[in-house]
Amino acid sequence: MTDSGTYKEDTVESIRKKIRIVNSIVFLVVFVLFFVIVRFIYSFLDYVPSQSLIALLSITAGLILLGILLIRNASGNAIKAIEDYSYKLTTLLATTKNVHEIVHSDTLLDNIVDVSLHIAGADAGSILLLEGENLVFKIVKGRESKELPGFSFPRSEGIAGWVVNNGSPVRINDVKNDSRFYPSVDGITAYDTKSLLCVPLRLNRGIIGALELVNKKEGFFTPEDEAFISYFAEQAAVSIERARFIEDEKNYQVYITNILIDAMENRPEKQGHSKRVAKYTILMARALNMTEPEKKRLYQASLLHDIGFLKIGSDVVSIEEFQRHPGLAYEMLHPINFYADIAPIILYHHERYDGSGYPTGLKGESIPLESRMICIAEAFDAIVSGNSYKRVGKVILQNVQPPATGFQDALNELRTNAGTQFDPELANLFLANISEEYAEVS
Repeated sequence: MTDSGTYKEDTVESIRKKIRIVNSIVFLVVFVLFFVIVRFIYSFLDYVPSQSLIALLSITAGLILLGILLIRNASGNAIKAIEDYSYKLTTLLATTKNVHEIVHSDTLLDNIVDVSLHIAGADAGSILLLEGENLVFKIVKGRESKELPGFSFPRSEGIAGWVVNNGSPVRINDVKNDSRFYPSVDGITAYDTKSLLCVPLRLNRGIIGALELVNKKEGFFTPEDEAFISYFAEQAAVSIERARFIEDEKNYQVYITNILIDAMENRPEKQGHSKRVAKYTILMARALNMTEPEKKRLYQASLLHDIGFLKIGSDVVSIEEFQRHPGLAYEMLHPINFYADIAPIILYHHERYDGSGYPTGLKGESIPLESRMICIAEAFDAIVSGNSYKRVGKVILQNVQPPATGFQDALNELRTNAGTQFDPELANLFLANISEEYAEVS
């Protein structure tokens, strides 16, 4: 239980106590009043016929009993209303927090409608978002129709259109008598809309759509429903915008990554190299039971590990110039937010396990795990791939002999250099999982 939840429970309990105290005072007053009335009547016993006296006492007792019952009923209703309000408020606040943490649009919209239906006690609901000058149904609950999601209509039509254009909520008990009602939707779903609550999804920059609830299960939508759903809709709008931004950023990242890879693969020695390295590192990642976010980070780093070569000429290069490419890649990627976490992985992918690598001479497990994995995958691909930069005439040092070639030679190289160039545990892991069918030998 959170502090806010405990506070609300304490508040409700405090109100209950106060109502009980008021009831006790009222009962005491009624008892005293009844005693006074009986005492007064007793003074006139000699002048009042017994039948009239009995009737008077019966009426007085009945009225007092009725008053007590009415007070108890009113108190019970008040407590129930307070508890219901507190429950809705607790649900709303807790759900608002959860909604802000959802980053996938489909899941987010689904959650928003579910919570709204629960809070308002509605039978069906939907979210409509603006796309240009049209409103589009993005999520629909309670109306059994596969055709409605994606259905669009002009923002000048319907109650939802009026809400979006005017920025005000609408609460209607009988939509059929409202001139703004758009019957085409009921025609698609064969659903009979009776009552309706529609509120705008509002941001500081404007309104992005509407949240619509239809057919209250008990009675009609109340001002309290409108207040709760209007508040929730404003919070939901912020979450929808955030989810859109994250998805746009991911989309942008995918396109930029593809552009960079295509630019790298214009160099003959690099064609397919990055994707093969990514394939081999993910093979190790699965064997290590890495989480999905860890695999994603590793995959991105593997795809872009040689991006620094874009700043190095394609002609024959010196060893000094060649060894600049991890640092150049880091300088290119580190300032970009969605690449910042993979930049250090790329920076250290040519470090050696024995500390004789570059650019900083890191040693052993001080080298990032992902960098050690890329080091193995890249060396393996350099041996088995006929398009390796070591085999197309890009001689770096004249006294360096062409490397071994072929699948078995690659395995032997990894075994021989495990513990010096390569992390021995990772090298053994790779050797245990790679197969000639999986490798892209050319």
